[in-house]
Amino acid sequence: MSPSPTISLLDRPPARSFLERHARVEGAEHSFSDGLQESIRIFDNASILITGGTGSFGRRFVETLLRRGRARRVAIFSRDEFKQYEMQQQLSHLPGETLRFFIGDVRDGERLDLATREVDYIIHAAALKHVPAAEYNPFECIRTNVSGAENVVRAALRNGVKRVLALSTDKAANPINLYGASKLASDKIFIAANNLSGSVGTRFAVVRYGNVVGSRGSVVPLFRKMVAEGADHLPITDQRMTRFWITLQQGVNFVVTSIATMQGGEIFVPKIPSMRMTDLASCLAPHLPTRVVGIRPGEKLHEVMITEDDSRLTLELDDRYVIEPAFRWWDREPYLASGATPVTEGFRFASDTNDDWLDALRLNRLLEDAGV
Repeated sequence: MSPSPTISLLDRPPARSFLERHARVEGAEHSFSDGLQESIRIFDNASILITGGTGSFGRRFVETLLRRGRARRVAIFSRDEFKQYEMQQQLSHLPGETLRFFIGDVRDGERLDLATREVDYIIHAAALKHVPAAEYNPFECIRTNVSGAENVVRAALRNGVKRVLALSTDKAANPINLYGASKLASDKIFIAANNLSGSVGTRFAVVRYGNVVGSRGSVVPLFRKMVAEGADHLPITDQRMTRFWITLQQGVNFVVTSIATMQGGEIFVPKIPSMRMTDLASCLAPHLPTRVVGIRPGEKLHEVMITEDDSRLTLELDDRYVIEPAFRWWDREPYLASGATPVTEGFRFASDTNDDWLDALRLNRLLEDAGV
């Protein structure tokens, strides 16, 4: 019932983790591995819509498409005209004949429906992401993250979009804050949408990953700014806190390979490293002490990307995990044929029990790759 992947899973080169596989992909030349170059061919002569396309992810994703892809049209859908103007200026050195900008909000279903006409692929990156802001403004969070997801699904089905890939977060697994809960609801909407496509054939999937090094709101730029301004300490919410880390380009690469191989209904989780926040602070400013300031409302000590309950439906590949949908029509054979194996029941992929940890050397390399 579901279509075969465009890029065969059997062709994926082996690697120990997603981070190491693409550790140097963010160099000056933005070099791609053969697997990534093969995957990005799915966008050849296609029309792609990126919701929330002026955000950190959207900018890097579009830049990657303009450099490496051969898309017929790349459309940015976002609500801030000034950010669109800034993005146009920043990308002016790249071939921009295919680039289009739409002012709109995912809350506005009619406008989204217009922007989705003749679109082949949607990357859904629009979201209200700030944890304290979501706690204080719950109605706005729900309208953007949940109702917006429903609008994307409806627009994709009405316009016969081929594939939709939604960006999620580690906070959607066992959520304790509204942002995480709203993204869990969004994930459920996109996965269930595969049962609604019927003869239209649209396929939906989700990618879930952790904190992005150097993105807006990231702690790394904050710490760097505090050091530059002469701070006498760095604030730490809790000495025990750990987080997953991934660079912006690695997130883009993960999306590219996931949309190329998706069957519909998967949640893709990359194998990425963890780091203690105290170690992060020590690496960035070894001469400064830290001061515990307490956990913010809705904040976790550790992040989880795959829960024990998810483990019963989780497959492991060389560089990622795949949480399978509980659909009757789901066929795991393409994954098993590519070497995927079911994880043990009770498996948990969390930032405190991860077996891959960043040290100072690897963190500095990550920051160098990210240009931070």
